[in-house]
Formats: sequence, C-alpha cells, structure tokens
Amino acid sequence: MLKLIKNNRYSFLYSLIISFLIINFITRIVLMSLEINEVELQAITLLQMFSVGLLYDVITVFYYFIPLIIYLFIIPTKVYNTRLHKIILFIIAIMIFFSMIFNGISEYFFWEEFGKRFNFIAVDYLVYTHEVIRNIRESYPLPYILSGIAIVSIFIIIYFKNYFFTKEDNTTYTYRLKVSGILLLIPIVLFNLFDKQGYTEISHNIFNNELAKNGTYSLFSAFRHNELEYNEFYKSLSKKEVFENLKKLENFDDITSKSFTNPKQDKKRNVIFIMVESLSAEYMGIYGNKKGLTPNLDKLTQKSLFFNNLFATGTRTVRGMEAVILSVPPTAGRSIVKRPINDTLDSFGRIFAQNGYDNKFIYAGHGYFDNMNDFFSKNAFTVVDRLDFKDDEVTFDNAWGVCDEDLLDKTLKEADNSYAQGKPFFSFVMTTSNHRPYTYPNNKIDIPSHTGRDGAVKYTDYAIDAFLKKAKNKAWFDDTIFVVIADHNGGSAGKNALPLHRYKIPLIIYAPSFIKPHTIQKLSSQIDTIPTILNILGLNYKGKFYGNNILDDNFTQRAFIGNYQKLGYVTNNYLYYLTPDKKVHKKKIKTLSLRSVKYQDEDNNISSDEEKEIISYYQSVNFLYR
Repeated sequence: MLKLIKNNRYSFLYSLIISFLIINFITRIVLMSLEINEVELQAITLLQMFSVGLLYDVITVFYYFIPLIIYLFIIPTKVYNTRLHKIILFIIAIMIFFSMIFNGISEYFFWEEFGKRFNFIAVDYLVYTHEVIRNIRESYPLPYILSGIAIVSIFIIIYFKNYFFTKEDNTTYTYRLKVSGILLLIPIVLFNLFDKQGYTEISHNIFNNELAKNGTYSLFSAFRHNELEYNEFYKSLSKKEVFENLKKLENFDDITSKSFTNPKQDKKRNVIFIMVESLSAEYMGIYGNKKGLTPNLDKLTQKSLFFNNLFATGTRTVRGMEAVILSVPPTAGRSIVKRPINDTLDSFGRIFAQNGYDNKFIYAGHGYFDNMNDFFSKNAFTVVDRLDFKDDEVTFDNAWGVCDEDLLDKTLKEADNSYAQGKPFFSFVMTTSNHRPYTYPNNKIDIPSHTGRDGAVKYTDYAIDAFLKKAKNKAWFDDTIFVVIADHNGGSAGKNALPLHRYKIPLIIYAPSFIKPHTIQKLSSQIDTIPTILNILGLNYKGKFYGNNILDDNFTQRAFIGNYQKLGYVTNNYLYYLTPDKKVHKKKIKTLSLRSVKYQDEDNNISSDEEKEIISYYQSVNFLYR
C-alpha cells in the first residue's frame, strides 16, 4: 500500500494521515496529564489504552479523509500539476491541518468541562449553534486561539512542504481508481467491524476507557446511537415478570398506574420550584465545603425541610426536568424531554393543571434549546422564556440567558399575575448563571465575574436570597412553598463508571408559615421530589409515577442514577447498574464522600432477585414510554 501512495499525489494524503495520528497521540497524552492522579498507570493498562487508542485513530483517519481521497481521484493529472492547483493544494493542506489542531484543542476544553471525549453532549451542542458559539466566545479568547492555530498550521505546512507536496504527479486514471478504490473500501469494512466502541472498555477506570477513544469517532458514534432501544441492548425479562415485580416494588395498581392519597389541606398552596443549574452538594457549606460559596442557602436549610441524601438521576438539565416532571428513572439514550413524542405521558404538570393551578415554565434563556419549550408546553405549562423579557427587565445577560436576579424578578411578576387572577400557581423556574462562561453582574458578591464556577455558585446563592426577601413582601408569600433543587451535578467526571458522589444534590422545601424545619437523611431520588410536595399540598393523584413521598414512614430508600448508557440503582449500600452489553453489575459502596467514592466489585456475587429488581425498574419505564 505504501508503494501505491508514495512519491505521487497520494504522498500528500500519506503525510496528512501521519500528521493526524501524531496530533491524536499528543491529544491523548495531554488529556491524560489533566487527570494524571485519577488515571490507572499500570504498564499493561497503559499499553492497552494506547494500543486501542491507536486502533480507533487509524479507523477514524480513513473516515476523516474520504473527501480528500475522492478529490485526489477525480482531479486530472494535467490539472493537478498546474501552478494554480499547487496553490489550491497548499490552501487545502492548511485548512486540513487547521481542522485537526482545532479538533484537538476543542477536545481539551470539552475534557476540561466534562472529563469525557466527545459524546452525545457534543452532538446536542452542535444543534444549538447560537447559544454554544456565544458561550464559547464569552468563555475563551477565541480570536487568539484561532489565530494561533492558523499560524501553527501555516508554519508546519511550509516547514515540511517537501513531505506534503511532490514536484510532479504522473498517475493514470487506472492507478488512481485502484488506490482510491482500496482506500474507500477500508472505511466500509471498518464500519461493519467497529460500529460501536466496545473495545475501549479496557479497565474499571472510566478515564482510561475514555482516553482509549478517539474524539472524532466518538462524536459520530454518539450521533448514530443517541437513543438506545432497551430490549436490543440491555438484559431483559418477560413483560409479565417485569410488571409483577414492579407491583411489589412500587405498588403499581396495574401496568398503567399507581394511586396516591394524601391528607386534604384547607387551601391550595402555591409552589415556586427553582431548579438551579449545576448546584452540586459539594459546593455547599452545609455538606462540608469550606469556601463559603452558599452562605444564604446554608442558612435556608436550617429553616426548611432539607433533604441531605438525595441524588440526581443524570448529568444534564433535561434529565433533571424529566425526573421531576415525569417522576421516572432515566431512560436509555437521550432524555424524554428531547424526544419528539413527549405529549402523551403522565406528568405532574397535568396533575397540577387538573387541580386548577396556573402552571408556568420560566426560563432565563431561549427555551427551544434542548426542546424544553416543546416539552413543557405539551405538559400543561405556559412558557415564559428569554423572548418574553422586556428590555427594562434585563440588567445582564450572557449566552445562556438573563442573570438569575432578572429571572427571579420575572418570576415574582408572573406570580403576582396568577395571584391577581385568583389562581394557585406552580412556577417551574430554571436558572442559568451557574454555567460557563460564569458571568454575572458586577459588585454583587466578593468574587469577580468570569473567574470560574465558585463565583457563579455564590452569585446564584445571592440571587435566591434576594428573591426570597422580596417574596416576603408579597400577599401570596405565606401560602407558597419554595423549592430549591439542582438539575444535576456540577461535574460528571470520575474514574468510576457511575461516580455516585457526583450525583448528590440538595433539596430544600421552604414555607415558614406552615412547614417546620427538619433535616431528612433518607436516601432518595430526584424523582421523589414532586410526590413529596404533593403530600404537603394534600393533593391526590394517579399515574405512571415511580417517585414516592420521602416523608412517608414506609418510604423505601433508593436512588436512580445514569449517564446515557449505564443505568444505575442505589440501595442498601450497593450500586447496581445495567450496561448495553446485556450485563448487570454490582458494586458495594465502601466509602462515599463529597469528593470521591470507592467501590468493591461484586459482579460475581449478584443474585437473581437483585438482577430482577433493577431490570424491572428500567425495562418497565422504557416499555411504558414506548
């Protein structure tokens, strides 16, 4: 093969392939250095990691250069050897090198944020170019980065020009047909052999597995496998057995629903439900953080029902929304919020609407992002997003929307409007300030804007406190429940497949006129939030809800966590999880802190009943969605 592509036009391709492999090798080294204290450094594991990484780099390079292979085939020899074409080829070389370096640097920033190679998150972000591009521009010195990449690309092409360009090409059409035919056949063969990334599962350490991947390959793999059919990829049981188990586990009346009867209250209370972007437990002083980032929320926990052992179901905002509004464990693949069919589901939006509530989804940004407006509007909410803010209602905004103070001031106005109409209201409020680029109004807190997540957390803490102080002057305050909860954790990276400590989030339910302060230490899930609130409100309901009232003396302690492919279930100090190779895993939780978790592998010690329990939960929720 090397003889076929050397010393002619294909040497151009050959040199770029070598460059691609070198750049990806360097990228892997740099990413590994960022997590050097977490990566498993045993010689055999590293050899596997780099070997599998090289395999996927080689696979990717044949996909990457398909357009160039076709181009080299169709350009006639006479045209190829002209001076004009040499200039064009020089420009093509610079553009390709620019894209390869740009890809490596993009992976650096993505890894810094998520601790992952490109995945389904990157696929989702490509859909929403306006928010993402603005976020990148506000987060990083983009002109300097792009200029630097361009300068380096030009320098490399000029310095190594003898390796990239031949003086003259004399290839015939038949020769090009043979070489290009072979080169184009290779990716077809590789696609059928390596459609999925199973070979990257080389270790129990998730960082090693991620480093064994190629970012570009992972991006397109995620695009193709963004939704997983449960029965095709996960271990399953018969439908009858699943729902017999579910009836025992969750008291389902039948395969369609279960009923909840709560003590009736004398009046209908309002609910302002504030879902805070990325408010991990690890940022709060009440959990042990010493930085003083949440002084107001820490005080609020002492005046509220505070659930200090509650876990998010996922690592994306839409997962938090799905868990709260639909009260279901995380489904395999993409969130239900982002799926086209999400308007025929049992949702708590409908429960509140049936009880006469004025439901509003109030969002700081443009709600078309992640399909949020579509989801909430189909589930009995009126949408209030960035387009509904008047100019005089905005004091500060960034790529993701208005600042938290402006958002919460808008929430007060919407509550006033509902109250004036004599309606109880349920406001689902989604904040954005605690999101990169971490910018917010100046002179509000003692941490300057745009200096990192610590400042963004503290600003959100400030904004919620200011909001509650204003709310105390409202006529509806004494009849309102204020809820503060995170959508997900602040960072999903961890060396374990499902790093449990990353999923811990606060739940605060505040209503000083009728809720007595108390700390609830029961292991619980995001899906239990609204059932607990409905118990306080005294509303009866029926539906396909998996969540339960945490305040119930008979509440079964368990939590659901997931990360798109791995579906986890925590109970009795064990983590169980399903993987899309039809396997069930069991880990004993040896130690758990805000910063880390240590598991003991017990995959070989899992009983049939334990398997049936986790399978019944996840298979049933996917069946009910279908």
